[in-house]
Amino acid sequence: MLTGELRNQIDRVWDAFWSGGIANPLEVIEQITDLLFLRRLDELQTLQELKAERLKKPIEREIFPRGKDSKGRPYKDFRWSHFKNLEPREMYITVSEHVFPFLRNLGGDQSTYARHMKDARFTIPTPALLAKVVDLLDHVPMEDRDTKGDLYEYMLGRIATAGQNGQFRTPRHIIRLMVEMVQPKPTDIVCDPACGTCGFLVAVGEYLRERHPESLTEPKLRQHFHHELFHGFDFDNTMLRIGSMNMLLHGVENPDVIYRDSLSQDHAGEEEKYSLVLANPPFAGSLDYENTAKDLLQVVKTKKTELLFLALFLRLLKPGGRAAVIVPDGVLFGSSTAHKTLRKTLVEEQKLDAMISLPGGVFKPYAGVSTAILVFTKTNSGGTDFVWLYDIEADGWSLDDKRTALLPEEKLGAAPKIALSAEDHAKNNLPDALARWHQRNGKELQRPRTAQSFCVPKADLVERGYDLSLNRYREVMRPEVNHRPPREILADLAQLEAEIQQGMKELEGILE
Repeated sequence: MLTGELRNQIDRVWDAFWSGGIANPLEVIEQITDLLFLRRLDELQTLQELKAERLKKPIEREIFPRGKDSKGRPYKDFRWSHFKNLEPREMYITVSEHVFPFLRNLGGDQSTYARHMKDARFTIPTPALLAKVVDLLDHVPMEDRDTKGDLYEYMLGRIATAGQNGQFRTPRHIIRLMVEMVQPKPTDIVCDPACGTCGFLVAVGEYLRERHPESLTEPKLRQHFHHELFHGFDFDNTMLRIGSMNMLLHGVENPDVIYRDSLSQDHAGEEEKYSLVLANPPFAGSLDYENTAKDLLQVVKTKKTELLFLALFLRLLKPGGRAAVIVPDGVLFGSSTAHKTLRKTLVEEQKLDAMISLPGGVFKPYAGVSTAILVFTKTNSGGTDFVWLYDIEADGWSLDDKRTALLPEEKLGAAPKIALSAEDHAKNNLPDALARWHQRNGKELQRPRTAQSFCVPKADLVERGYDLSLNRYREVMRPEVNHRPPREILADLAQLEAEIQQGMKELEGILE
């Protein structure tokens, strides 16, 4: 957990970026990401040097080679441990004219991080700002995974503008709810085809560390964790670099986070490759039908990105694979042929497990669109007996643009440290939603449709054209009215009229 002092330091650096002319929060994080990568490279080389000295052998792989660059500067000067001690102007010249060109041409490190650094740009405007950022990052305990991960998440939380392609940051407590619902296993192969900052992949990693520590102690599982478990696609190089660094700072050595236009590229080699899909794909509108991947159009003919992504998830999942994904409400009740076809596919050909309605303001200030979580299992042979529905009315935060916490930190999220009271539940439904999800095959089957959660049999879904909107199935409890016999009502009216007449006579007497 970050201390208040460290948060204040980050806020001051952030303010310095803004006053220095960098107003785009993505650009701020991009610059910090590149500097964090440089610090990591220096630490890796230091470890190699210590190993070589201990074994009395040459260094296996020098990241910073001996010799000089094309401008005559020794490569050893490009190391974080060297340039962090330079005075601001000399540091600025070293980093801008030597270190970043070296970073872009880094070929020795074949990790996913090195691949994304080829487009690294240095845009910090002044020596003073560079010195301040380097000093901040140098004081962050990078050996503490929790601290550096929390630091990066805190910075990502400062992104408050939607991207040009409709991407926006999914609230971390919503991600955690989805991860808790699908319960990742150490042997899973996880994919987010619209990964952005890799929030879903990071959450899976943290879940496995907490619930399955053998993921990092057993050699085969550890190899799988660091090199085979995590896969993310995006077509924004800046987001790829930020997402990769987020994974690194959360302790994943070599995730497969790559450039890929998920809806336009053929999926040969990716089909039925993954056992778990978690995603909040962009659903900002339509795309070029001619450039859409033909294998997706075989599932559903449409230009709607939200429907094409659902078709993609089915394409990527192995039989038996699970998915928890966020969709706009239109997917639940849209009347087009494509909408109906896809919903029918989920219910009839696969196993649709749940629909969880999210509050309208959950994505503010990025967007006000109404959304839901769909949870399903790929079977290719049906299996939907019923669908569990839950209406989340409160997620622990205000639903306005400020999104301020309504409860203390220990009572927030899907798995709070302190049990919630009924009053607390009114402000945070997530723990109740998670608990009831695990009871969906038991007690939840008996819940009335007037409750916050209930199950809908497949037959009802078919009858209503596979409509998945909660209000189509919810029953509203109306207060019981005690109907009196007409004779009693007429007698009461006559009595009331007589009393009025008597009152009028008394009033006339007073006035006379």
